[in-house]
Amino acid sequence: MKENPHGGDIYSGDYSYDFSVNVNPLGPPESVRRAVRASADLLDHYPDTCCRELRAALSRKLSVRPERLIFGNGAAELIYALVQAVRPKKALVTAPGFAEYESALNAVDCEIQFYPLKPENGFLPQEDYLDRISPETDLIFLCSPHNPSGTVLSREFLLEAALRAERCGAVLAVDECFWQFVTEENRVTLLDAVEEYPSLFLLHAFTKTFAMPGLRLGYGVTANDGLLRNMERQTQAWNVSIPAQLAGTAALEEAEYVKRTAGAVAAEREYLSREMRRLGLTVYPSQANFLLFQGPEDLKERCREKKVLIRDCRNYRGLSAGWFRIAVKLHEENTVLIRTLEEILTN
Repeated sequence: MKENPHGGDIYSGDYSYDFSVNVNPLGPPESVRRAVRASADLLDHYPDTCCRELRAALSRKLSVRPERLIFGNGAAELIYALVQAVRPKKALVTAPGFAEYESALNAVDCEIQFYPLKPENGFLPQEDYLDRISPETDLIFLCSPHNPSGTVLSREFLLEAALRAERCGAVLAVDECFWQFVTEENRVTLLDAVEEYPSLFLLHAFTKTFAMPGLRLGYGVTANDGLLRNMERQTQAWNVSIPAQLAGTAALEEAEYVKRTAGAVAAEREYLSREMRRLGLTVYPSQANFLLFQGPEDLKERCREKKVLIRDCRNYRGLSAGWFRIAVKLHEENTVLIRTLEEILTN
């Protein structure tokens, strides 16, 4: 049976609150729910393998050419397709980081060079990171906002990394799956840079932003035609279901929902950070919809006893027992978490 290295394992226990996964606390927009219900009338059809309607809508939304897009059964499928397409001999990955980068690279027996991200540096790569990009590097993974810390890389740093990857003949994959949780004034994306840097591959997902992880829908953006062709060879036919395609198309009309999300997350993230620090926990600054923190090593187990699930981060490379991550939810749920932590930490 396949182990789950991520959050969201609500099936292994009796939980009333799940703070272990970072989906939009507002829940799926009603338009997305309606689209999924309407898809029931189309279940006797195969999905459109080209995702034509979704592709056209996303192309307009992002102001990118439709042929620059590739869709997957969640962003995770595209990570594996990218690695299979590149077949790297040597890759550069930050640690801690999303587990699927390492898993996908291990599947092709790639040598992985890990760059350690340090708490004292705000989990941000330093100048020496850029020196790690060399002619021997085939594939680079960066994540911004970073998972699990929620830090955002500067545009200048990302463009310099893209330039160095271009010169070295490497592919730079930037995972931007949490970018829309960042308030507009702090948001960083390289969507407008893909034409200038063909080595660049951007990874996005509907999953987190529109609270639809059960549907699985991710997409990639790149101007590298050869890379896209190779990735498409790695994905199965009909990999994006009809419900997912219709839900994604509907979600793209929800501009006000996305704006409201970023504002709500920012306010509640500040509340949680303040209250958790009051309780003596070490909380790290974040611009995403989750918080990385340190606490007692048995905190997850003690929360479980109160039917609250948090993310134990000890299986992240570079972290250890006592590191945790919690999702930012709506205020009523967040107050439950604070009460739970207060009961545990003051008794």
